[in-house]
Amino acid sequence: MLEYTKAHSNDLVEFAVKLPGKDDNHDQVWLPIDAKFPKDIYEQLQNAYNTGDNGLIEAAQKTLDNTIRTMAKDISEKYIDPPHTTYFGIMFLPFEGIYAEVVRKASLLEDLQRNYKIIVTGPTTLAAILNSLQMGFKTLAIQKRSSEVWKVLGAVKKEFENFGGMMQKAQKNIQTGLNQLDDVMSKRTKAIQRQLRGVEALSEIDASLVLTEIADSALYEDEEVS
Repeated sequence: MLEYTKAHSNDLVEFAVKLPGKDDNHDQVWLPIDAKFPKDIYEQLQNAYNTGDNGLIEAAQKTLDNTIRTMAKDISEKYIDPPHTTYFGIMFLPFEGIYAEVVRKASLLEDLQRNYKIIVTGPTTLAAILNSLQMGFKTLAIQKRSSEVWKVLGAVKKEFENFGGMMQKAQKNIQTGLNQLDDVMSKRTKAIQRQLRGVEALSEIDASLVLTEIADSALYEDEEVS
């Protein structure tokens, strides 16, 4: 999003990432990111490559280098303003071809960083740099609040100790119940089975007669009650 990152300035940077401040007086800082694409200069370099003329290639490369330096200076002067911003800014080159052309020149990159505090990124590296910055500021935040983090970890450790004790107690109660259930299911059942071993099984006819007598007896008792 467009954002004013420099105090008392009307220059809008194309994109700014809000980062946590380093102290209580600055609760946030901006990381300015500006996209640059010197299309005409890059096309001149490509045409020079196609001709195979070393003189034209060197001249086009020099023109591109100077253009990139000018753009880096523009970003630095317009958008970098510590402590309201980070002490550096990012130049985003949106096409891999021009990004590759710039980063293969180590002296140019060093010049941009040393003189203008500008880091050059491309489509494949911008996300990686932002992720690295995010992890770095998270680490700083943890260091800043290390005492609070330590207290939280201590409280969590205590709760785990209580949880462990309760689990052991519950496990012991469950085991006791299982032992009692095992006593009922095994010992008592075996005792009942031993008592029934001497009882002969009735034939189907005898069993039917016994059940009929039981039913008639129950019916007679009901009639007397009524």
